[in-house]
Amino acid sequence: MSDENAGAPEPELTLLLVDDDRPFLSRLGRAMEMRGFVVEMAETVAEGVKFARASAPAYAVVDMRLEDGNGLDVIAALRETRPDARAIVLTGYGNIATAVSAVKLGAVDYLAKPADADDVYNALMADPDHKAEPPENPMSADRVRWEHIQRVYELCNRNVSETARRLNMHRRTLQRILAKRAPR
Repeated sequence: MSDENAGAPEPELTLLLVDDDRPFLSRLGRAMEMRGFVVEMAETVAEGVKFARASAPAYAVVDMRLEDGNGLDVIAALRETRPDARAIVLTGYGNIATAVSAVKLGAVDYLAKPADADDVYNALMADPDHKAEPPENPMSADRVRWEHIQRVYELCNRNVSETARRLNMHRRTLQRILAKRAPR
C-alpha cells in the first residue's frame, strides 16, 4: 500500500491482484479501484508473495498458473500474514483437485477465466455463511473422468510418468488428455 492511501477511510478494502496477463490485470485493477478498492498488482509469484507479506491486504485475486510458479504460494503467504483475508483463485485450467487445494490453503472461491470484474467483486464480497446453489448442469461422464485424471496428476506433483503408471494408462495418451481443454 502506498503512503498516499495511508489515510484511506476504508483500509479493509485493500486488494492484491496477481496475474501474468498484463492487459487483464490492468483492466481488473481499474475495475476494482472503481468499486472502492485500494489495489496492488503483481505479475509473478515472487512479487505476489512480497506484497502479501509486506502489506497483508484484506482481499486477493490470484491466478493459479503463473510464469514463475503456482499462485497458491501467494495464497499461503497471505494466509500466514493475515488469516482473515479473503482470497479468490482464477484459472483457465479449472479442475476439482486444484480447487480443493486452493480452498485448503484459504481461498474462499475459485473462478474460471475469463471472469469479469462483477464475478470477482461478487465472489470477494459474498456472505461467507451463504451456500452456493447446486449446479443446474451437472458434469458429464467425460468431465468426471477428466477431473479424476487431473486430481491424480496433481497428487503426483504433476509428474506425467507417475500419473500414467497409477492410472494404468500409456504416457502419451495421458499427455494428449492433459493438453486438451476440459470436456463440458
